[in-house]
Amino acid sequence: MKPLQVDGERLLATLEGRLGDVRGRLTPNAEMSKITWFRTGGPAELLFQPADEDDLAGFLAALPEDVPVLPVGIGSNLLVRDGGIPGVVIRLSAKGFGQAEQISDTRISAGASCPDKHVAAVALEAGIAGFHFYHGIPGAIGGALRMNAGANGVETRERVVEVHAIDRKGARHVFSNAEMGYAYRHSSAPANLIFTRAIFEGEPGEQDDIRAAMDAVQHHRETVQPIREKTGGSTFKNPPGHSAWKLIDDAGCRGLTIGGAQMSPMHCNFMINTGTASGYELEHLGETVRARVLENSGVRLDWEIKRLGLFEPGQLVQEFLGQMV
Repeated sequence: MKPLQVDGERLLATLEGRLGDVRGRLTPNAEMSKITWFRTGGPAELLFQPADEDDLAGFLAALPEDVPVLPVGIGSNLLVRDGGIPGVVIRLSAKGFGQAEQISDTRISAGASCPDKHVAAVALEAGIAGFHFYHGIPGAIGGALRMNAGANGVETRERVVEVHAIDRKGARHVFSNAEMGYAYRHSSAPANLIFTRAIFEGEPGEQDDIRAAMDAVQHHRETVQPIREKTGGSTFKNPPGHSAWKLIDDAGCRGLTIGGAQMSPMHCNFMINTGTASGYELEHLGETVRARVLENSGVRLDWEIKRLGLFEPGQLVQEFLGQMV
């Protein structure tokens, strides 16, 4: 067994007596490979799953400022490096942050750990149109708020009314749609925020029409995306005026394989773990694709998948990071 670069037991012992009455769950050396959809990568030094917003705010206020904090969602678009993630990884619990409910004729309130697909289901039940696109996004609301997640021609920014968040010092904030600074797959909200919940607005609709739109989204996913593989969804953002998959295909990277990592033959902007891939092999493959696309088309692809953590000692990082400027 390889020695860990992170030491959660040591960190937990260091924090003992400083965190107050934490009601959530603290797990040292938590296996991120059990959380992420790629099913690979090193451990989180310390994983905290808060019970609710008060628990999260109290924990952050008591946590020493020199301890790194990283929020994650349900792990659908995360690539964790093999050396693990130092500091505290925060994953919001389903019990405290996973609910969604109708709060007016056209508005829905949803917690940050609520799956996007569940928000679409609540909207369907309430007869609120405009949320069918969430039926096809395999993530949670927190990530959708941070990344302005979108699909089928609709983006999160078109539905957000206000966003609630807690900062690194435990202070609470409420942001309007305009204050989130949304752009394509991007929000300019401060990076130290942990989103806890949000209010969304749609428009009145007929259930049959909403259901038909959701069925169309599901049919599209099943026919063109490798949704039953260990994948992180779209690997790269679409550059302005281009489709990432087309650039990848034109560069000869459909089905390209490095170790256990492969660009899907079904949808070549989806990277998959065929069963044995390390985090290093997946990232190496992604950077190789970026280099080949740049050479072939002059277009530089940007990662949509979030890469987190440390490389293991001895991994030849420069052999692929050096391919890109």
